[in-house]
Amino acid sequence: MDMEKLSGARKLYDKTLRCLLYLCAFLTCALLVFMIGYIFYRGLPHVTWNLISTKPSYLSDNIGILPDILNTLYIVIATLVIVLPLGVGAAIYLTEYARNRKLVTVIEFATETLTGIPSIIYGLVGMLIFTPLLGKSLLAGALTLVIMTLPTIVRTTQESLKTVPASYREGALGLGSGKWHMIRTIVLPCSIDGVVTGCILAIGRIVGESAALLFTAGFAHALNGFFTGLTSSGATLTVALYVYAKEQGEFEVAFAIAAILMILTLIINLSANFVGKKLKRRQG
Repeated sequence: MDMEKLSGARKLYDKTLRCLLYLCAFLTCALLVFMIGYIFYRGLPHVTWNLISTKPSYLSDNIGILPDILNTLYIVIATLVIVLPLGVGAAIYLTEYARNRKLVTVIEFATETLTGIPSIIYGLVGMLIFTPLLGKSLLAGALTLVIMTLPTIVRTTQESLKTVPASYREGALGLGSGKWHMIRTIVLPCSIDGVVTGCILAIGRIVGESAALLFTAGFAHALNGFFTGLTSSGATLTVALYVYAKEQGEFEVAFAIAAILMILTLIINLSANFVGKKLKRRQG
């Protein structure tokens, strides 16, 4: 009789926890759908061709965000070009070459700590180090974002490298492969998913960052080419969103920028996944 009661209590406990889990999942999904739907509902009606294809002009009272879109793409490209080789290379060294485990543990702890530092702190550091050398420019902002996203790239790549079975390494070395050849042809292709994940997380933080860029990249809305834009002051979409919403009270434009940001982030993430799958197939 006691066993039957205990079994019934366990069933009730299991059903209660399962209901709570379903409720949490439903609330999370509902909140996400509501937020995305509300932004699109408020923003998409104000997304016009004139808005995304022109630059702002105070003389003609025109509001255009083409320079901000290009500045966002410029800073994403510049940051990834610098941070990906550094992050992946550091992860390979820590996982495959480093022998001092105490030092590796300290570095891993430091990278995990750096991921939790508020972005405004990175902005102050970038303003004190990069801005005096490069001025307020997209390049100074990109270098600041490199410091911000480097821990994410290192940790995700490192964890992905650790999932590659040791037998793969031993088999390649047993067949006469060198250390670097083994890493390049066996380990990295097997861990490309982790590299892509780190890249997507980095892109999300780059595109969504505003606090650090306010101190380093500036507010300019000038329409420039890639190299000229990197050496000039420029506002990204998030900075422009802040300026239009907080400084000018243009909330319709702010919601339109928010909708464009979400679409741009989705396109970049899908592109990163596509490139990752292509690399994995080619290596395979």
